Amino acid sequence: MGEFKVHRVRFFDYMPTAIRAMAFNAHTERLALGRMDGSVEIFNFADRYFQEKVIPGKDSRSIEALCWVGGRLFSAGLNGEITEYDLETLRPKYSLEAYGGPIWTITSNSQGAHLAIGCEDGTVKLFEVLEESIQFERNLDRQKGRIISLSWHPSGTQIAAGMMDMIRVFDVPTGRAVQRLLVDRGFGGSKSRETVVWSVVFLSDCTIISGDSAGKVQVWDGHTGTLVKTHLVTKWDVLALSVSKDESSVVVGTSEGTVIQFQFIAPTLQQQQDKEWVRTRTFKNHTHDVRALAEIETAIVSGGMDTQLVVRPLLEKFDERSHASALRKIQFPHRNLVFCAKKAGLLLFQFPGQLELWRLGESDGHGKPGDSLPLKRKPEKLLHLKRKGEDHICCSALSSCGGWLAYSTMSSVRLYRLQTDNNDISISKVPKLPKILRSAHQLCFSSDSSKLFAASSQSSVLVIALSQSECKYVHTLKPKSGSRQPIHLMTNSVDGKWLATANSDCEIHVYNVQKLKLHCIVPVYGSCPSAMGIHPTTNNLTMVHADQQIFEYSIVEKQYTDWSRKLQKQGLHNLWLDRDTPVTHVTFNPKNPEQILLHDMHMFCIIDQSLPLPDQKTQFYNQMTLRSLSEQERPSHLHAFKICKTFQVCFNGDVPGYLPCSTSSGPSRSQPFPPNHRGLGWTSQSSTGQHKHTSLITGAYLVVAALTPDRRRCSRYSSSACGAHTLSQSGSRAPRRPAPAASEVGVGSGHSSGAAWIGTADLDTHSP
Repeated sequence: MGEFKVHRVRFFDYMPTAIRAMAFNAHTERLALGRMDGSVEIFNFADRYFQEKVIPGKDSRSIEALCWVGGRLFSAGLNGEITEYDLETLRPKYSLEAYGGPIWTITSNSQGAHLAIGCEDGTVKLFEVLEESIQFERNLDRQKGRIISLSWHPSGTQIAAGMMDMIRVFDVPTGRAVQRLLVDRGFGGSKSRETVVWSVVFLSDCTIISGDSAGKVQVWDGHTGTLVKTHLVTKWDVLALSVSKDESSVVVGTSEGTVIQFQFIAPTLQQQQDKEWVRTRTFKNHTHDVRALAEIETAIVSGGMDTQLVVRPLLEKFDERSHASALRKIQFPHRNLVFCAKKAGLLLFQFPGQLELWRLGESDGHGKPGDSLPLKRKPEKLLHLKRKGEDHICCSALSSCGGWLAYSTMSSVRLYRLQTDNNDISISKVPKLPKILRSAHQLCFSSDSSKLFAASSQSSVLVIALSQSECKYVHTLKPKSGSRQPIHLMTNSVDGKWLATANSDCEIHVYNVQKLKLHCIVPVYGSCPSAMGIHPTTNNLTMVHADQQIFEYSIVEKQYTDWSRKLQKQGLHNLWLDRDTPVTHVTFNPKNPEQILLHDMHMFCIIDQSLPLPDQKTQFYNQMTLRSLSEQERPSHLHAFKICKTFQVCFNGDVPGYLPCSTSSGPSRSQPFPPNHRGLGWTSQSSTGQHKHTSLITGAYLVVAALTPDRRRCSRYSSSACGAHTLSQSGSRAPRRPAPAASEVGVGSGHSSGAAWIGTADLDTHSP
């Protein structure tokens, strides 16, 4: 199938921020997740846990708690404001000052008519939920200490409030405190410290369950205010509690990284009438504090300081093992953070606060698979561009020629002209942009760099003409469906004629850019598109959805291709469908038009349309089988899907002919903190180093980038230069070899222990 050169780089220091809060909407099956940087992520749990929307953060925004009211999402934070979010425009709808100091918690009653917040000044404030806003109603009795946690009784008549050393129960109609539950302090030396009641839940039978900083989970009788039972679960803090819908189970998150489940069951079979809260299971899927929890019908969802979202299915809820019953760790965003200028050999890295532009290294050496090649030119950081204002960067783009760079925040779009030569780069901001170009959910340049496409509100796309003298608004491309959902995917054809967009309503629109009108709407499929690309020669649109289904649509003929119909008729292999991470990018091999290249966070795949599709009896991952066969027997066992897990993807290359992929290894258990790329989905451990690499394929070249670990925490790691190696598809794997020096580029396989270099991987076989 050919051979590829691989360039490996290690200067993408991306680090997701800690998870602070989460809230699950059982009606829509959406999970809202708030991070320390003020960003909010929406995951669709009905569609393979796909990250459907991202609301970018802001320096002044703090998220301490999240709350759903119907389909509306609210947050509260230590900045003292309540914020409601517009989930169509992906921005805050409004923020309201509560005038109670920092807000520690927010919750709604079961009717969704009122919000209650707990404030630093000791007040519990009630807000009425109106159709378009919220309105302050009144304060409950003011207390001497801060209100840390709140929980409504399902009837809406009482509220339990966790404080310092106590729990208060308020009667909502009168606003008075009717119960005071004193919480014991810790044991030994900790008795001198106040106990913080970090979390509290109020059950329908008036049972109150609390978790505190002394490591205790306590069960209280809300009628009498008496302590029923104490469970000492940790030496440290119990930070979060969540109760199941039927109130038969409570899960607890601790600062040790454990999640503990309690169930309301009888202690023995003979005592079915005497049920009590019993500790049943302990899970250890986090390395640090578990700050947020949600117990949904079939799983426990947790998140915290280690940045990853963990979905642990409750196996007793499943009749048989399947993809739905597998543990999931969602560790990296399902969106583009890296862009490539193919013609200029540049990489653009997107961070919340800045953009970095790098020039790739070069090598003109030659060698066989396994050889390392010297670098002709080392990689170079050309630009560090900081954003303006408090709003974080939500999207960015780099033109294929490397002459244009654009990024958007929630409040503005900025466009720059770039000029590079061998040693210098000059950048100039385009001073006047069309007034209609206020912000964008997605940005991309046309292949000839003559146009900028900006995904705006209500699934529309603004077309901006670019020239050296001016930037002019041309047209707004609007869908006929009238959808108000934001566009999360956008791709254009190499010939500059077609533009395809996908929104959160699962709609895919194809526009004729030359005629500036809607060309067609792809038949709606029930799962959200996670990646798509337009073939450079046939202009067929390849789409992959969150449920792993693959479709190919002829834009010219406005119908699915014969290959796509055959694929859907036969069905995809179960091992492909059971994968738990979505495909995040589609591109094509420019030297072989029959090869489609896909990747997710753990693998990349070449689909060869000239080969037969695998049926359910086929060995899907059949590397060992192929190795044992002769060259004459191999063709009968080959099929269309060529999967490689040696290189695993951690960023997207948004140009035709490029494939981002990576090799990866997991963090050492002895590390106090994980490396900078800890949220990228490790699957293996390297004995020579723990580095994550990413790659891009263009023509016969594969660019591999490795994220550098946090040098402040893991000093034994080095951020090296760039190397290159060859990716072989000949049907044999090159032997492992030690990494060459940082100034070399190589051909071969293996892990780098600090230097950047290149290796081989066999794509004619299938990595297990």
